[in-house]
Amino acid sequence: MNDDQLGGAHGRILIVDDNRLNRLKLSRYLEQEQCTVAAVENGRDALRVLHQEPFDIVLLDIMMPEMDGFEVLARMKRDVHLRDIPVIVISALDEIDSVVRCIEMGAEDYLPKPFNPVLLRARLNACLQKKKLRDLERSYLQQEMMLRQSEKLATLGKLSAGMAHELNNPAAAAQRGAEQLKTAVAHIQHAHQQLHQHQLTAGQLARMAQLDQLAQSRAIHPPELDALTRSDREMAIEEWLDGRAVPNPWEIAPTLVNLGLDAGEMDEMCGMFTAVTLPPLLAWLHGSYTIYSLLAEIHEGAGRITAIVKALKSYVYLDQAPVQAVDVHEGLDNTLVMLRGKLKQGVTVHRHYQPDLPRIEAYGSELNQVWTNIIDNAIGAMKGQGEITLRTYQEGDWVMVEICDNGPGIPPDVQDKIFDPFFTTKAPGEGTGLGLNISHNIIVQKHKGKITVDSHPGQTCFQIKLPLRLGKG
Repeated sequence: MNDDQLGGAHGRILIVDDNRLNRLKLSRYLEQEQCTVAAVENGRDALRVLHQEPFDIVLLDIMMPEMDGFEVLARMKRDVHLRDIPVIVISALDEIDSVVRCIEMGAEDYLPKPFNPVLLRARLNACLQKKKLRDLERSYLQQEMMLRQSEKLATLGKLSAGMAHELNNPAAAAQRGAEQLKTAVAHIQHAHQQLHQHQLTAGQLARMAQLDQLAQSRAIHPPELDALTRSDREMAIEEWLDGRAVPNPWEIAPTLVNLGLDAGEMDEMCGMFTAVTLPPLLAWLHGSYTIYSLLAEIHEGAGRITAIVKALKSYVYLDQAPVQAVDVHEGLDNTLVMLRGKLKQGVTVHRHYQPDLPRIEAYGSELNQVWTNIIDNAIGAMKGQGEITLRTYQEGDWVMVEICDNGPGIPPDVQDKIFDPFFTTKAPGEGTGLGLNISHNIIVQKHKGKITVDSHPGQTCFQIKLPLRLGKG
């Protein structure tokens, strides 16, 4: 569109007027100006056509039978698909009060009857320009939302690989433990059958109960022995077992060492049980300890899986409203869980949290995206080897979060650009250049907070300032 045309083939205008002569005059003039024109004689037809075809502007008469301009305008503004179409009211000079009412209801402008071609062109050009700017703004916002979503999905994609590994380890351990448990149960049942063939005394049964309690306790908390001490003790126990013809002494010896039994206690046990009942007793004890150990391993693996899933659910704030009373510490810790696979390569994390830090009103999932972007960048900058320090404290109506690393630092000549979209110091294909820009928008635009960076060789520190209440920052 240029200054002499109303929009060419792109200007689609709907005329709504019960006066046939007005419709013809306006249509003829607009078509000469290379606009695409449709005309209807009442409000019902106008709403029907508006739902069938796209229009850039509606020229709306006020006084019409069946449905007047007020009702048409009200219905358009209530309709999410029609509310953004500019409406210019067509009115006579004696309808100025009605014009004011229409403008208060959301009409863009008015056109007096009989219309002046110069004034008509000016009114339409102004509306078309406004609509064009609104469309561009909407398109920009949609693109920004798509970029944010794309970056968020990319972040979750990177985290999912680490999460798969983190979940696979405890899941595999639990599965392995369950398989081994089948064999251990079969062995202990066989030992029970052998012991049942002998009439054990009350003292012997009491001693077995004590040994069972010891096995339960030591399965959870085995003794901490260095490799040399453990090897010496296992060898001594193995020789003791071998000297008494106990089958498979190399399998049973490690169990007896884990139970903390020494040669003296073994002699005492040998005195209480006969040479016939001692081997099945030791097989039973070995099986009991193995079962309790496997159960502890399965429990730990299942607990680890539960903790990871809980952290993941909390990280993305599933099944929760967008704005929450957010615990910043919980968000930071959940983020560390998500990044555990990268952190355990050689990164030490120090937490200096204010104990009584208040919760804040925030978009929890999006804040976690900020923590992920910054911490992941720090890990990358340090090449997986170094220290990260997380610090939180309160300053008046603000909660402060500092994320610092002891990496090489950000070069001074690029520090002013790190929040710019698509700016990245990473190699091609390693980063989109959107992470810190999106983080900046989340903190500054969405939470009305502040984010700054201070960097020099040996330290980079991001400081995030968040208001306690949204809209009060």
